[in-house]
Amino acid sequence: MVRSRSSVQVLVGVLSLTLSAALATTSAGCDKLRGKKKKPAPSASPSASASPSPTPGGEGGTILIGEFGSMTGAEASFGESTHKGIELALEHINAKGGVLGKQLKLKSYDDAGNPEQATAVVTKLVTDDKVTAILGEVASNLSIAGGQVAQDSGTPMISPSSTNVQVTKDRDHVFRVCFIDPFQGFAMAKFTTETLKHTKAAILRDQTQSYSQGLADAFKDAYVKMGGSIVADESYSKGDKNFNSQLSKIKAAKPEVIFLPGYYSDVATIAKQARQLGLKLPLLGGDGWDSPELFQIGGQALDNTYFSNHYSHEEPRDAVKVFVGDFQKKFGIIPDGLAALGYDAAMLLADAMRRAGSTDKKAIRDAIASTKDFPGVTGTITIDAERNSQKPAVILKIEGGKASYVASVAPTP
Repeated sequence: MVRSRSSVQVLVGVLSLTLSAALATTSAGCDKLRGKKKKPAPSASPSASASPSPTPGGEGGTILIGEFGSMTGAEASFGESTHKGIELALEHINAKGGVLGKQLKLKSYDDAGNPEQATAVVTKLVTDDKVTAILGEVASNLSIAGGQVAQDSGTPMISPSSTNVQVTKDRDHVFRVCFIDPFQGFAMAKFTTETLKHTKAAILRDQTQSYSQGLADAFKDAYVKMGGSIVADESYSKGDKNFNSQLSKIKAAKPEVIFLPGYYSDVATIAKQARQLGLKLPLLGGDGWDSPELFQIGGQALDNTYFSNHYSHEEPRDAVKVFVGDFQKKFGIIPDGLAALGYDAAMLLADAMRRAGSTDKKAIRDAIASTKDFPGVTGTITIDAERNSQKPAVILKIEGGKASYVASVAPTP
């Protein structure tokens, strides 16, 4: 996929040909921390405008913000969409005078979907680039890895879209603008039992991903409490190509729906193989489905499927209309949920910095923590005591190669 690059520096190159060769051996996209491996050096190419010895927070007229994301690897679509959302937000912020009289400047690194690389690049952002705050990641295991560095260094970090509960747990410097898996699982269970009126479900989860495991457990717990039964609970490993064994076991259990809490790259393949086996029943999932590549890979196999997400570009709210219009004008495509969350994360950070009245990291952390009723594209955002966002989920249905809004599910009081 060709990636756009603009004035906001996206440093996803390589330090040298030697480093590039070394990184090529890294298992991109793995969502588990690997033990006792030597951590690869961060993948980056220096910017012409970057200061060789940056002062804390940026240069004289700028405030430096860090970003880490999967710009390459199996889930590169996530990193690209999120970056575009952040880029648009900074363009809007800087056009209105910036923050505290200074322009925001972005320093971005590719973690290639690798937790060890996420640790390495966040370490570079904190120690070498001396960023004021950090935005990232999408995949929960990567946010967990990079978030430990942010926490240890006292640097405020906002994940746009990592939903696993462990991302912010016991980390008072790590926040998110998305909902969490217990609520997302509840939302899909509620929609399945009350709207679809199906009470027999099977689960096919990725045993290597914190995201998939957490969401599967949340759905299972809520679904059973609502009177449903789980007739099969099978697993696979990220990157598997053949799912016929698991799907055959699921078919024999005769479920009414299958819950697939994975990422788009695997889900699309699973959907195709499920249809080939004669499983025409509804497939359900979470926000990890949200990527244009889901449709490119899955095609017609995705008809009669549903997934929870953070927003729909079809929502009539003014904030959504403005964001979608500006995003389309800049990038020529309709923004997905990852782009909207990237935008919200950057806008909320800028708002917190203004309220803090300072680039002091603790002051910014405290301002983020006190955020209440922030008007985001993905909904009104209030940060709770666990540094999570409280807001509704939307349910989208895929039919004819298009995901359309069908319902919203609000958090329980």
